[in-house]
Amino acid sequence: MNIAEIQAAIRDEKLDGWLFFDHHRRDPLAYRVLRFTPGSMLSRRWYYFIPAEGEPRKLEHKIEAHTLDELPGRRNVYAAWGEMVERLGELTRGAKRVAMQYSPECAVPYVSMVDAGTLELIRGLGLEVVSSANLVQYFEARWTQAQLASHCEAARRIDAVRRQAFERIGSKHRAGERVTEWDIKRFILDRYKDDGIFIDHGPDVAVNANASNPHYDPSQETCSEIRRGDLVLIDMWGKLEQPDSVYYDITWMAFCGERVPAAMERVFAVVREARDRAIRKVEQAASAKQELRGFEVDDAARSYIREQGLGEYFFHRLGHSIGTDIHGTGANMDNLETHDERKVIPWTCFSIEPGVYLPEFGVRSEVDMFVDENGARVTGEKQEKIVIL
Repeated sequence: MNIAEIQAAIRDEKLDGWLFFDHHRRDPLAYRVLRFTPGSMLSRRWYYFIPAEGEPRKLEHKIEAHTLDELPGRRNVYAAWGEMVERLGELTRGAKRVAMQYSPECAVPYVSMVDAGTLELIRGLGLEVVSSANLVQYFEARWTQAQLASHCEAARRIDAVRRQAFERIGSKHRAGERVTEWDIKRFILDRYKDDGIFIDHGPDVAVNANASNPHYDPSQETCSEIRRGDLVLIDMWGKLEQPDSVYYDITWMAFCGERVPAAMERVFAVVREARDRAIRKVEQAASAKQELRGFEVDDAARSYIREQGLGEYFFHRLGHSIGTDIHGTGANMDNLETHDERKVIPWTCFSIEPGVYLPEFGVRSEVDMFVDENGARVTGEKQEKIVIL
């Protein structure tokens, strides 16, 4: 843990400090940001305060007084609850505005770890508590050069498997053989195994109305046959089977026939344009070094879909942060499910995936975008037209 770097970030947020709290391992973010592994016993509350200036301070229960031994700073202990409150006042003395793993109205659930009672306790000390969401993103969501390389290699392998999966459907049809969503899902998983790609669930292979369920997941028992005349959605993600690798996540569309029906073509064109408007929004802001927040990227795509009269059929956020978990802890591109005001910062990655889900069929187009100090880019292949099988 680099205390100086954390304190610089605290000052950039115009805060007096960052207060960490945990009980029974409720807040995994605290351990990841502070980069320490506690002992086996965590049955009592602990607090760790990093001020904007000066030495960090610890507060632990007397029977677990070595929980924070790995961390720098002055230690204090408590036993009785009244003593804990008194020591907390000493721990945060001189501070007025502190960050905690809290999000107003739970707008960012990923960082909303501190319980309401603890917030009441801290506010009772005369402190203003603000969200640590931007701080968490800075220390959790930024990639290393090695992680970017792992993402790009995963993209190369997964894009190849995606092409093979679509070709598999086409070859089965040309041979007059039956093929199901489950068959293609298993084909993708087998290729992943061969190519050293890890995936914890999925992928999603969905035809027609099944594609209107964004989290559809076929099983051997519950799946549809893929027939001529069907629209096929494949949502696939994965990362290299190596430590600290990060995910690549895409969605592509194909049609089983010689000519895509006009209704499907029209919806795909709307989704593609919405995707591209969001991409341009990020690219322009990044190249101009302008501040950009997650909800603004969502607005760029969603406003166009609404203009086209399809707004009610786009009912999820535009995109999510990507990291070592498929849904990372950085800014989401979201002004629907939440109003994500977190900044889009360099060395982070996120998906752009608008969708229109009609009763008869669903269409989604998903790419990943990476931002650094020099600009932003789509990291893999970008679908421009529906694949003909």
